[in-house]
Amino acid sequence: MNPYIQYMYSYPHKTAYRPLKGVFFQEYASLLSGGGHSLYFHIPFCQSKCGYCNLFSITGQGEEEMSRYLDAAERQCRQYREMLSDFKPEFSDVSVGGGTPLLLTERQLERMFHILETHFTYGKDKTTAIETAPNQTVREKLQILRQANVTRVSMGIQSFSDRELQALGRRHDAERAKKALDLLKAFAFPCVNVDFIYGIPEQTEKSLLASLKEAVSFSPDEIFLYPLYIKHGAWLKQKNAGNPAAAYRQYQEGSAFLKAEGYRQDSMRRFVRKERRDFSECGFGDSLAIGCGGRSYLGRLHFCTPYAVAGKECIRQVNRFLDTEDFSQITHGMLLSEEEMKRRYVIRHLLIRPGLDIRRYRENFGTKAEEDFPKLLDWMRQRYAEICKIGKRECLALTETGLGLSDYLGPQLISAQVWEKMQEWEELYGRKDDIIPGQLKKL
Repeated sequence: MNPYIQYMYSYPHKTAYRPLKGVFFQEYASLLSGGGHSLYFHIPFCQSKCGYCNLFSITGQGEEEMSRYLDAAERQCRQYREMLSDFKPEFSDVSVGGGTPLLLTERQLERMFHILETHFTYGKDKTTAIETAPNQTVREKLQILRQANVTRVSMGIQSFSDRELQALGRRHDAERAKKALDLLKAFAFPCVNVDFIYGIPEQTEKSLLASLKEAVSFSPDEIFLYPLYIKHGAWLKQKNAGNPAAAYRQYQEGSAFLKAEGYRQDSMRRFVRKERRDFSECGFGDSLAIGCGGRSYLGRLHFCTPYAVAGKECIRQVNRFLDTEDFSQITHGMLLSEEEMKRRYVIRHLLIRPGLDIRRYRENFGTKAEEDFPKLLDWMRQRYAEICKIGKRECLALTETGLGLSDYLGPQLISAQVWEKMQEWEELYGRKDDIIPGQLKKL
């Protein structure tokens, strides 16, 4: 059994999206009425493309190209604000992802936050999260984050071994990562997260634990532990991906170590120091994305820029974004059926503790989860899942074994129709392509 089939961070995957016709933002704008919504700002620029990266990102772009991207993003925000004016949306959380958002210059970073503050309204307890990388984590930019009241900063370190960093194609070394993390902690953000990878070529359980011990010495609030995936056109060769059995042993050692150090495991990847919040329902929340590559969720409508990984295709999509004058028409995404909404709900809850609230599922859909998905009963018989009490709630949750097999179990809940579309995308686009610097259009 291969424990690493598919990372189920959302459902359906972007590779299942297809062109849409006759769909307009105004038809769904009312779903953003009132408060409690999420806002995502995508910055697609990176210093370099890591060997395993399957994200929408481009490299080799200068200050001028990044400024024109912000021009287009501000145009998009202005139009969204106008179309949403009758519904008075209030956003409770903001995430800025990438790419590497802190690759922006200081002035551009300030402009990005100004755009967000100018065009949208927020709740009084708004949270703001942003991603960074060691080479871009500098004092001047962290000061801007503090001024913008950022509450969570996540930094991708991946390893404290220089040999492992080189194998991944990272541009920083271990010493730079330590200095960046030390600086990040000095600014006392409410939450600091660091990311690490296991299953790296020639990595051992000992070297993984050495990296995690170093990380724990900085007392980060969260640690994410990711298995190495090499797919969707990433340039690191498949033959160097290591073997799944060895990676799984590394996961077991790493997760056991972090739990012994006082981190609570909330998912296969997430380890946190803070107390667990009460049950938080997800799968129905509405989220609006700004920029090229971000994904929006408005009820049953999911939409985004066509998924791309290879350099030329990402640049082509960014150029289309720069040329867009009218953001009211939605041209690429998916309208989820009732069955797909059920699958999304189960996946979004079951793979994260405390799990799937059985009563809430029945209230939302009028059916029982175990009847809609008999596979859940199979998992209980195999001791991958169990019924547990969380306060007054009865939840179906993954056992410790099941949690470690999330990337094996989760994909079993993907519908045949979505799998077919994902495979079709892989055959057409899941290949390596050249990453060409400076290929954004000159206006």
